[in-house]
Amino acid sequence: MTVAGPVLLADVRVAAIPVVPSAEPLVRLVDGPRLSVARRGPVAPVGPPVQVHGTAHALVRRDLARRLHAAAELLADGLRLHVVEGYRPPELQRAWFETYRGDLVARAPGLAADRAHQLASRFIAPPEVAAHPSGAAVDLTLLDADGRALDMGTRIDATPEASDGATAFDAPGLPPNARANRARLAACLGAVGLVNYPTEWWHWSYGDRYWAFVTGRPTALYGPD
Repeated sequence: MTVAGPVLLADVRVAAIPVVPSAEPLVRLVDGPRLSVARRGPVAPVGPPVQVHGTAHALVRRDLARRLHAAAELLADGLRLHVVEGYRPPELQRAWFETYRGDLVARAPGLAADRAHQLASRFIAPPEVAAHPSGAAVDLTLLDADGRALDMGTRIDATPEASDGATAFDAPGLPPNARANRARLAACLGAVGLVNYPTEWWHWSYGDRYWAFVTGRPTALYGPD
């Protein structure tokens, strides 16, 4: 089992970026004509059922909320951003990461611990660098005017294994329509300063360590709570 391509969240260079503590509050994303929020928290994508975190999934940092609404205004008429998850409790982040890492080891007995850690970070961020527990990341997609999800090539939270790598933003072999829809998503979010985690087309963040790494900032604005 190998990993090639973009820098992963398990990379020591990402973890080494310091966080300058910010007092910026978490705010609740508000539905609008161009942006909507899932009504329920997400179901655990891997492993046994865990307690879903109520309505906390609609919380993000205030500046991220402002940027998301600005991004939504850049979309073509009839499209809107749909946020599935923002804030995620630290204990849930840790449970998902450890479960997924354990699944990888079960599939490949003898997999070294550091390698399992790296592979797991393609799908779930290690708790110490995760952006969701700081309110600095969102998982989101595009909807049409009738509220139907556009074809993005995979569902949100599909694993790299289940999708044969199609969750990667620039995965080869995507249908042209899915690739075009991902480009639409990237165009509006990139325009307001968000960055994508390249192994998950749906994951975008602002102000976390990975954002700082990608944009060349010396420090991050937000770290896990």
